[in-house]
Amino acid sequence: MSLEIIILFTIIVVVIFLFSLEVFPVDKIAFFIMVGLLVTNLVSPEEAISGFSSPATITVLALMIIAIGLEDNGVIDWLTSGLKKLKGLPLFLMVPVFMFIAGGISAFINTTAVVLVFVKIINELSVRYDIPNSRLLLPISYAGIIGGSCTLMGTSTNLIVNAESVKRGVERFEFFEFTWFGVIFLAITIIIVSFMVKVLPRSKKTDLAKDYDLDEFITKGIISKGSNLIDKNLEEVFGQKEEEIEVLRLKRNAVINDHPGKYTTLKEGDQLLLRCSMEQLIKLKESEDLTIIKDSDYEVTAPVDDEAENIEENIQVVEILMLPNSPLIGKSIKTVGWYDLHGAVPLAIRKRRSFRNPGRRIFNRKSDEIELRVGDRLLVEATENAMEQLKKMDSISILQEHQDIDVSTKLKRNLSFGILLVVIALSAFSIFPILKSALIGCFLMIFLKCIDLGKIYSQVNWQIIFLLAGMIPLGVAMNNTGADQWLSENLLRLFDDKSDFIIIGLLFFVTMFLSGFVSNNATAIIITPIAITIAANLKMDPKPFILAVLFASNFSFFTPIGYQTNTIIYGMGIYRFKHFFIIGGVLSIALWITATILLSGQL
Repeated sequence: MSLEIIILFTIIVVVIFLFSLEVFPVDKIAFFIMVGLLVTNLVSPEEAISGFSSPATITVLALMIIAIGLEDNGVIDWLTSGLKKLKGLPLFLMVPVFMFIAGGISAFINTTAVVLVFVKIINELSVRYDIPNSRLLLPISYAGIIGGSCTLMGTSTNLIVNAESVKRGVERFEFFEFTWFGVIFLAITIIIVSFMVKVLPRSKKTDLAKDYDLDEFITKGIISKGSNLIDKNLEEVFGQKEEEIEVLRLKRNAVINDHPGKYTTLKEGDQLLLRCSMEQLIKLKESEDLTIIKDSDYEVTAPVDDEAENIEENIQVVEILMLPNSPLIGKSIKTVGWYDLHGAVPLAIRKRRSFRNPGRRIFNRKSDEIELRVGDRLLVEATENAMEQLKKMDSISILQEHQDIDVSTKLKRNLSFGILLVVIALSAFSIFPILKSALIGCFLMIFLKCIDLGKIYSQVNWQIIFLLAGMIPLGVAMNNTGADQWLSENLLRLFDDKSDFIIIGLLFFVTMFLSGFVSNNATAIIITPIAITIAANLKMDPKPFILAVLFASNFSFFTPIGYQTNTIIYGMGIYRFKHFFIIGGVLSIALWITATILLSGQL
C-alpha cells in the first residue's frame, strides 16, 4: 500500500467519522474533503473543484429547481389532494395506500419534497380526525426512499451512481431500466411495514403539552433592573424541585459560565440560558423579575400597529418544525427577526435528536446563541394574523395545525405539471440525456414564470450541492492513487471461489451498512468506483454491481441519520432510535436477501 493510498484512506475515515457523528454540517465537511485532497496533492486544483461542473451535480440542481416549482405551484398538493378523503379508512388500509402513493410520486419528484408535503397532510389529519400520525410518518419516509430508487431521476443518489459509471466507461442507465427492481422492493416494503406498524408508538393528534415533551424547551432570560432576584443565588431562585427549571449557562459582562454553581449570585443584566417546561416558560414570560429575550430584541424591529394596540388579539403558542431550505436555518432565537416570522415572536427552541447525542441537543457550547437546524422546533407566540402568514410558509410545518396552502394559479399548476411530464418523456424515451432534459425543464419553469430566480436562490438546498461538489473529487482521488484498484484486488482475494450470490450479497451489505451512518450520496461516491473495478477484474457485467450500490446506498432504513427524510421525521420527537432499528432492520434484511437474489441472477 502506497503512502498516497494511506493518506486517502485516512481522509475517508475522518469523513465517515464526521458524517456519522454530525460534528459539522455536511457542507463544511465537503470543503474539508476538497481542501484535504488538494493540500495532500491527491488531486489537482482543477480536479478539486470538478464537482461543481459534474453532470451529476448540475442535474441534481436542475431537478431541485423543478421540484421547487412543482411544490410552489401546488402540483404535489394536487397529486395528494385525495388523501384527505381517506380519513375514514381503517389504519391497516390507510398505511399501505399512503405508502403506495408516496412511493409512486417520489419516483418522479424529489423524495424530500414529497415527504414534507405528506408530513403537512398527516399532521392536519392527526389534528382534525385523531388519526395517529406516528403510525404514518415513518412508513411514508420509507416509501419515499424506495420510490425514489425506482427511476433515474427519483433521487440524487441514482444520478451520482449513473454519472460515476459513465465516467468510468460503463453505458449509462435508461430512465426506467431498473424500475422493475424498485417496484418489487416497494411492494416488499409496503407489506413488511404495514404488518410491523404496531411496533410504532400510538400517538393521536398533536398536543403541545404532551406529545412533544415540552419540559425540555430552551430559552434565554435577562435579570431585569430592580428584579427581586438580584443578589439571590441560583439555589434560592431555581433550586426548588417543583420549579422544573435548569440553568444551563450564565453570561455576565461578556464572560460565559457553562457550569454555574447553585450558590452563584445573580446580578442585574445577567443572561441565563434556561431549560424549563411549558408551564414554567409561561410563568417566566409573565414575570417582571426576568425578561425573556424577545422583550428586548423585538421592541425596535417590530413596527407599531395603532389598531393592534387597541384590540386584544387572540394570541396562541404554537410549535413549528424547521424543514430543509427554511430561511430560518442557521439563525438563533435572538437573530430571528420580526419579519422572518411575519409578526410571530419566538420563545424557545427545541433541538432535534442526533446520533451523537440521542438526547436533546441543547446548544452549542462554543457559541452564546442556539442556532436552528433542520428538524429543530421553534416555539412561537402568534396572533391570528401571524398564524395565517405562517401557514403560507413552505419551509416550515406547523405541528399544532395546518391548513391548505394557496397555490398561485391553476394555469401555473398545469404548466408545472406539464413541464415535469416533458422532462420525464425526453429522458424516458432517450431523446435527450437526463441532464439535458432537466436543464430544459428548468428553462421552461423560469421562462413561463412558474418560478422566479429569487425563490430558487432561497429555496435550493445548497448543502446537498456543496456535498456533491466536495465528494466527487474523492472518487477522482481514488482513481488517481489507485486506491480503487488496491481495494478491488484485496476484495477479490476475499471473493475467491465465492459464488456470484455471495459477491453481490457482500457488496450490497457493506454499502447498505455504510449508508446507515453516512449520507447516501457520500456512500455512493465512495463505493461505486470500487464496485466497477471489482466487476472489471472478475470480467463480469458491471451493471448488477452498480445497481447493488445504487439500491443499497438508498436503503438507509435502520438508522434515522442516513437519509434526510428519516432525519426530519426523527426530529419531530415522535420516534425513538429503536423504532428505526427494529422496523428498518427487518426491512433491510428482507431487501438485502431479495436484492442479492435478483441482482446475482443478472450475472
